[in-house]
Amino acid sequence: MTTPRYDNLIDGQWVAGNSYSQNLNPSNLADVIGEYAQGDAAQVEAAVRAARAAFPAWSTGSVQARADALEKIAAEILARREELGELLAREEGKTRPEAIGEVVRAGQIFRFFAGEVVRQAGEVLPSVRPNVGVEITREPVGVVGLITPWNFPIAIPAWKIAPALAHGNCVVIKPADLVPGCAWALADIISRSGIPAGVFNLVMGRGSVIGNALVDHAEVDAISFTGSEGVGRGIAERASRTMKKVQLEMGGKNPQVVLDDADLDVAVELSAQSAFYSTGQRCTASSRLIVTDAIHDRFVQALRERMARIKVGDALAQGIDMGPVASRPQLEQNLSYLAIGRDEGARLAAGGDAVKAATEGYFMSPALFVESAAGMRINREEIFGPVASVIRVKDYDEALAVANDTMFGLSAGIATTSLKYATHFKRHAQAGMVMVNLPTAGVDYHVPFGGRKGSSYGPREQGAYAREFYTTVKTAYTLA
Repeated sequence: MTTPRYDNLIDGQWVAGNSYSQNLNPSNLADVIGEYAQGDAAQVEAAVRAARAAFPAWSTGSVQARADALEKIAAEILARREELGELLAREEGKTRPEAIGEVVRAGQIFRFFAGEVVRQAGEVLPSVRPNVGVEITREPVGVVGLITPWNFPIAIPAWKIAPALAHGNCVVIKPADLVPGCAWALADIISRSGIPAGVFNLVMGRGSVIGNALVDHAEVDAISFTGSEGVGRGIAERASRTMKKVQLEMGGKNPQVVLDDADLDVAVELSAQSAFYSTGQRCTASSRLIVTDAIHDRFVQALRERMARIKVGDALAQGIDMGPVASRPQLEQNLSYLAIGRDEGARLAAGGDAVKAATEGYFMSPALFVESAAGMRINREEIFGPVASVIRVKDYDEALAVANDTMFGLSAGIATTSLKYATHFKRHAQAGMVMVNLPTAGVDYHVPFGGRKGSSYGPREQGAYAREFYTTVKTAYTLA
């Protein structure tokens, strides 16, 4: 059977790539999902040119038409949740229920921003001068380049594309080369939504080629990127040369504090969910479990027992809790950190083994280190896999200090029954998002998403706060 090929979308037309790359199922390496176009700088140029040409009409056109198009996109995503969820599970490795949940989230995001189109508001203020009126309005930024990661192959494209379009911008998106399938499916849906040619463009390919061309292009007005901290810093530096607006989401090393007074069952479950589900491949995952003395031993034992019940296997199989690692390089990185942790003196208390399945894939069991110290590399660097370590502390004050002792600041959690400590932690945790008796991973689509320090740079994503990035403010004065 011929492997299907999928092209780039430029100015409303499907355009062949100079070459194609295979999209493999990490649960079953014999399963080739398709061959996806590899674009080049010339295709980025064509896409940006098309977006620039479409911008005047799109940015000033009917807001009702804009809202209707986003609602149509949302409706098709939600109607095809099972089909798109299976595609997501095949190409990224999330379990089928998680994958379907992510597709639903993408549909909800488009539906929310369909409403935001007609909720855009300005201000009318009195001037300090007589007979002068002042209006403050928001206008679209222009042509926006979107660079998305592999771990949420439809939700993150959705939460960048939807606000960009809702606020009247034109888009060129480069999805992660590892998982182009969901982005292509989303582009296909958008292409049939009634949005004019050139408003939305998809250029797949290597980040070093497509991403760099977008960041360097003088006609791209803004870049929104989600990925590693190192790449994000490079984008910020390059984008500054052409004075682009920049929004960066760059991961985390998120702490989960467990206090002596915590409900043990709640603490164990939320830690397992945070650290190991989605194979630990979430920027909000908690890989530092900071546990106070009196509960430490009971917590570790209970978490080991909970980990033993996590079923690893093919993402499409029933009853699976954790799918494969997304790629061979990521699996090798995970395993290298197990060796680093041992060499630093931490003890591997559970997991970290290769898991045999019916098909060849990148399977490993969730891993837990104990007897680790805050200064170890396994507690400083983002591993991005199902690897967590326990750090023993004496009390809340030390727990808070250790939690904040990181270059990242995306999400932070605390398990406690104390209102005093919960309230203090919410105020003093140096993170953009704080969870009390909830997993650090798992956020709503209608509220701001983002962090501090090395986790984020620029305005927040999602919800009404997305307008801070996707619009620019204009102040107009009128003499009466």
